Formats: sequence, structure tokens, C-alpha cells
Amino acid sequence: MSDLPPMTSVKRWLVTTNHKDVGILYLGTALFFLLLGGVMALAFRAQLWVPGGTGLLSAGEFNQAVTAHGLLMVFWFLSPFAAGFANYFVPLQIGAKDLAFPRMNALSYWFYLFSGILIVLSFFQGGAYAGGWTMYAPLNVPTYTPAMEATTGGNATILGLMLFVISITIGTVNFLVTIHRSRAEGLGLWNMPMFTWSWLLTVWMMLFAFAALLAALLLLATDRLFLTQYFAAEQGSSLLWAHLFWFFGHPEVYIVFFPALGIMFETFQTFCGRRLVGRKWVIIAMVLVAVQSFLVWMHHMFLTTINLEIKTLMMATTIGISLPFDLMVFALIYTMVKGRVRFTTPFLFSLGALVLFILGGITGVFLGAVVLDYEFRGTYWVVAHFHYVMVSGVTALIAGLYYWWPKITGKMYSETLGKLNFAVYFIGFNLLYFPQFIAWETPRRVFHYTGDAQFYHQLSTVGAFVFAASFVIMFATFIYSFLYGPKAPDNPWEFSRTAEWAVPSPPPLENWGGRPSYASGHLEFVEDSAAATDGGVAHGEGTASETVAGHEEEHPDHASIWPLGIGIGTFVFFLGLTGITPYLVEFAENRGHSVVGTSAEPNALYLGLVALGIVLLGYTLFKFGLEQFTVPEMAVAERWPFGGVGNTKMGVWVFLASDVVVFGAAIGAFVFMRLHTGWSDWTTVPFASWPGLLNTYVLLTSSFTVIMALVFAERKNKKGLLGAMGATLALALTFMVVKAYEYNYKFAIGEYWWTSIEHSIYFVTTGLHALHVILGVLIAIFMIYRIVSVDAYLEDHRPVEFFGLYWHFVDIVWVILFPLFYLM
Repeated sequence: MSDLPPMTSVKRWLVTTNHKDVGILYLGTALFFLLLGGVMALAFRAQLWVPGGTGLLSAGEFNQAVTAHGLLMVFWFLSPFAAGFANYFVPLQIGAKDLAFPRMNALSYWFYLFSGILIVLSFFQGGAYAGGWTMYAPLNVPTYTPAMEATTGGNATILGLMLFVISITIGTVNFLVTIHRSRAEGLGLWNMPMFTWSWLLTVWMMLFAFAALLAALLLLATDRLFLTQYFAAEQGSSLLWAHLFWFFGHPEVYIVFFPALGIMFETFQTFCGRRLVGRKWVIIAMVLVAVQSFLVWMHHMFLTTINLEIKTLMMATTIGISLPFDLMVFALIYTMVKGRVRFTTPFLFSLGALVLFILGGITGVFLGAVVLDYEFRGTYWVVAHFHYVMVSGVTALIAGLYYWWPKITGKMYSETLGKLNFAVYFIGFNLLYFPQFIAWETPRRVFHYTGDAQFYHQLSTVGAFVFAASFVIMFATFIYSFLYGPKAPDNPWEFSRTAEWAVPSPPPLENWGGRPSYASGHLEFVEDSAAATDGGVAHGEGTASETVAGHEEEHPDHASIWPLGIGIGTFVFFLGLTGITPYLVEFAENRGHSVVGTSAEPNALYLGLVALGIVLLGYTLFKFGLEQFTVPEMAVAERWPFGGVGNTKMGVWVFLASDVVVFGAAIGAFVFMRLHTGWSDWTTVPFASWPGLLNTYVLLTSSFTVIMALVFAERKNKKGLLGAMGATLALALTFMVVKAYEYNYKFAIGEYWWTSIEHSIYFVTTGLHALHVILGVLIAIFMIYRIVSVDAYLEDHRPVEFFGLYWHFVDIVWVILFPLFYLM
């Protein structure tokens, strides 16, 4: 399927892979989750009208609403809303026709949508997760939580978040390859638009931060679904979760805020009529923040048993990270001072975002000091500070919606309604959150508070409804504009300076009539018939052949049904997993073990969903791999510093960088818990070292056979290629057989993954590696099928090389695991 139906057709939105369509889908879906999270916020603010609650919500319902509100706003609204703008405008701003991997872009969206549906369904599965959006251990496991949180609904929340992180990872790889390898001729990194710069740094942070979160969620999911003991251990579990979560959690603040900051830079330049003051210094400051964001996570853990020296170091890095932001704030202020400000709706929201961020940043410095953090932690001071920072980002994102609305829809909006929207929004927000600084002694996430704080909580509740009214005005403004608004010119802003304003409103399907170029120092369009084309199945998506002058450009495809199919299969599989815990409890009890899991009875429906999901996934992934999908690679582009690396090869490297963090977190959890227990006191689980040693030789040999497969592919030797790939597959299966023997031996003597923390860590860490081996086995089987059926990889051997990169990574991980688990 390659033809794209018209925009009025429902089918278009189910099959589209075009970056602008996917951007619109992200924006619309994120706004839906904004409304859902907002309704929950109104419900628990009404509950807080009086001390002890109004009776509108029970204690459990209050906890569920607070938790789901936090999760939906942080994960399913803020980042995806920014991703919607990035999908739509980053390719336009850098002169690309689409993202590097359009089908993967669509897949990322469907995973995002279905992950959100899992969260919604959790309320109908006995109750959603209710332990707070930070999911602190040990309250995140059934052992220490009420029965409601041990139901399938709690599992659905965790699995939904895992699917969301997978979506983020796919999108991150896509954007990194696109921005680094698909910039228009003459568009160097230093000269990229500020929104693209902000998004580039955002996705670099996402790549590593969300990988850490994925590792934490994998460990948590094994605790909840398979009864392991990572976060149910008597010692160390809560500190382990805090380290894993906040290594993600603090970069997440900047992941959320950086795209908003990029929008502020763009709108300040446009409506002040001048270039951003200190532009290069602002970029350097953003890079410093992106790097330093991974060095401050422990300021969230000042109340733990971490020693004072480490806390002091983290206090210094926390205060230090505010300095680059000072530079950015002053750059925006001086841009206003030296420009001619036009108080349009987008600029008002951007200016409001700056004011709110300054207040949020100042109050955050209080929390960066160890002594003050002891007093403020867990109070409404944190709630108010957090929302002043995060919602300043929301404010700038709304500025972006007004700024780019004419480009997306081709319609202008009413400035009068827009300014009314801003006034109600700004008043409502401050009425909602500023009183919480005054009522700071109120403990967060509970509806019991002292009577002397009632007035301030009532002000907050009134502010919440005023704030909600501003969104009603916003939606009414855009609906009226879309239906009755005047036609927008291609560029409605006099001083806009980025490339998206050089095309019609809305932009055509493939963005550009000619090839964008900045070689002359300004944007122009040139005719260029030289193109690189994707060889379809033999090359894989986005792995176009090298440019050959004189070849006519192949028409790119924009539609595929298989990303949606994979999304449905994954959703069904994950939904089935939410209900398998009762089967594991029954399995353990039948073997004479008493475990804490769930009191729910086993339900065959969930096992059926797991089986159906596996079948759907197998079929749709197979069809996805066979699909002929053309993705022309830009014939002429700026690719520094990745000029010598193809799109797919860079994508594999970037993905493996993320996977390094996943395994690093899992291995780090082992090292942390072993040190906490006492290195020499740790019980070694493997019964002997020889199975690990044998498997080390097996995998090292398989790396050699993969290299031989690449050599045979380069020589176009089909028999040799088939033999080498077959040998690799046989060695991988041998590894799995030895591992199965080792596991079976432990089971035979009554030792399972729930037996102790040592067993949990052994089975999960080696099992995670085995999962990667199984994935490699499935890829190898598919490649062998392609070699036998259509002589694949003889004309283009690169897919064999890409598989080899993945397989070598799997082997290297085992070389690290072997001494840790079998020799130490």
C-alpha cells in the first residue's frame, strides 16, 4: 500500500506515514489526554475544598485520580504534544521531505495511542495504579499495597507506561537520524532553527533517560507480573527504585521544557522582529543543561541515607544547572528590549511562559539546598514549584499552537479570542498554584490538611475551574477558526525566519517543489534530478542506495497499514499480560511456595489475549518486513558528523546506545543490591560455571559466523551466505538449549525467580539477555527465508551487516554477564 487517501477519509489516518499527518495525530491525541487528565484534576481539587474531603471521591479513588493525572500530564500530554510539533515542523525547518523512517514514525504514534488506551482501561480492571506518578518502592508492588493496586488495573498502568517508552525510543532514533543526516545543503548544525535545536537536544536526552526508565519498568513489571523481588526486598529496594527513576526523572524536566523553550525562542524572534540575542551562547547553554541534567538526580533523594558528601555534591550540581538557564532567560529579555514587540496571542503565551518559568526556577532553588529540602520535601511547596515549571512549558506549547495554527490548517484565528484565552489562562493558573506556596505545609497527595490552610485550598480550587475555562475558550477559538476563519497567507508573520513559512499553508504532501538549499547563505530552491532510492525489501526502510547522478527520483510512499497492525498486536499482547499474575501465583502455590501477588482468580481471557497478541504480532511483523516501501534518501544534504554512515546503520547504532543503558541499569541493579547486601554475603545462583563458559564459546563462535555471512553476501555467494546464517541460527539455538538446561536444573531443586532477591536478579538479567537472543533468532529465520525465496542480500549486503551489529552487541553483553554471575 503506497497511495495516500484524501484527508477527509478515515482510512488516511489509519495508514498514513507522512510526517505532517503523524504530527496532527500526535497533537490531537495529546489534547485528548490533556482533557482526561484535566477532568481528574478538577475532581480531586473539588475533593480538597474542605479538610478531610468533600466525599466526592473515596480515598482509593482520590489516589487513583492523583496518580493518573500526574502520569497522563507528564507522559501522555506534555512530551507527545511537543512531539506533534516536531513531527510536523522539524522536517520542514531542516529542508527534508519526511523523517528518515516514515513507517517507524507511524508505529511510534500507534504505540503511543495504544499505551494511553491501556491507562484508560486500567480504571475498568479493578482500579488503576494508585501509588503516585513517581511509583516509589516498595508501594509499587503488591506486597505493600492494598488489594486494589494489586489488580490487573495496576499492571495495565505499568505496561502502558512501558509501551509508551518503547514508542518514545522508536521516535527518538528516527529524529536523531533525520536531523543529523537530512539537513538541506548548507544548513549546518549551528544554523539550524532554534526549535529544531531544542528538539535535537531533547531527543538526545530522551534516548538515554527513557532507556533508564524502561529498565526500571521492566524490573517493576517482573515484580508485579512474575513475582520477582526487586522492589519487595527488605533492604535497598526503595533506594534502588529512586536511583533508577530519578536518573530518568530529572532529565525528564528538561525533556518536557526544551521544546517549549525552542518555541519561545522562535516566537520571541518573530514578534520582536530581531534575531535572538546571544544565539550561539544560548545553544551552548542548552547543550550544557542537556549534559548536566544527568548529574543532578540525587537532589530528589536528599531525605534518603545517602551520605552528606554526595548530597553536597548534588546540591552544587543542582544550583549550577540554573546558571545556563539564567543566560537563556536574559537572552530572551534582551531580545525584547532590543526589538519591537508585537503583542500577538503567541507572543503573550510565550511571555507568560517566561514569567512562570522564572517563578518556578526561583522556588526550585530552595529545593536544591539540602537543609531547605528537608523542610519542603513532600509538601505543597513541591507541588506548586513543579507546576510552575512544567506548566510554563505547557504555556509555551500553547503559544506554538497559536503560532503554527495558520500553517497547519490554512486558517487564521481571532486575536480577540486568543488574547481573552491568555488572560483567563494566566489568571486561572496563578490563582490555582500560587496559594499552594502559602499553604506549603499541606502534605502532597492526601486530602487531609489543617483548617488554617482551607482558604488557600479553596482559592486553588476556584483557580482550577478558571484555568479549565481557559481551555474551553481555546478549543472554541480553534474550532471557530477551523470552520469559519479567514484563509491564512503562506506567511502571516512579518518577521518569521524559518523554512516552514516558505511553503503554502497547509504545506503540500511532499513539502517542496524543488530541492531546498542554503548554499548561497539564504533559502532557495533548486532543481535536482539526482536521487537515491530505497531498494524495497532487500534494503529495508530508509536504507536507500547511494546517489547516482542522472537517475530520476523515485516517488516516495506515504501509506502502510502494517504499523497499525503491529500496534494492535502489541496492544492485545500487553492487555493479556495484565491478567497473568493469578496464573503465576497458582503456579507457585502448586509448587509449595507461598507468594504475595493478587487474590484475583485466573481468567482464561487474558491467556487467550496473550496468544492472540503473539499471533497478530508475528503476522504483522512478517508482512511489515516483506512490504515494498520506497523511502528516497536526500541526494544532497548536510550530514556532518555522520556523513559516512547510512540512515539505517546510524539508526541501529543509536538504538544500541539506548539498549546499553537498559542493560547498564539492569546490571547496575545487580551491583547495587549485591553491594548493599555485602558482596561476599551474596548467594551465587548458578549451580556451576561450565554452562556459562560453554555459552560464552557458543556466542563468540556465532559472532564469527555472522562475519562470514557478511563476507559471503559481499561476494554474492548464496550458498555460503545461507550456510553462515544457518550456522548462526544453530549456535543461537544451542545457547538457548544450554540456558534452558540451566534453568530447568534450578527448577528441579525448587529454586525459582521468586525464591530470593539473588534468584530474581539472576533470572531477570539473564532472561533479558535471552529475550534479545530470541529476537535475534526470529530475525535470522526471517533473513534465511528471504535468502531462500528471493536471493535477498546478494545485491545489497547491508542488512546482513546491520544484523551483525545487533548480534555482536548481544554477544558483548553476555561476555559481561558471564563473569558477574558465574565467576564472582
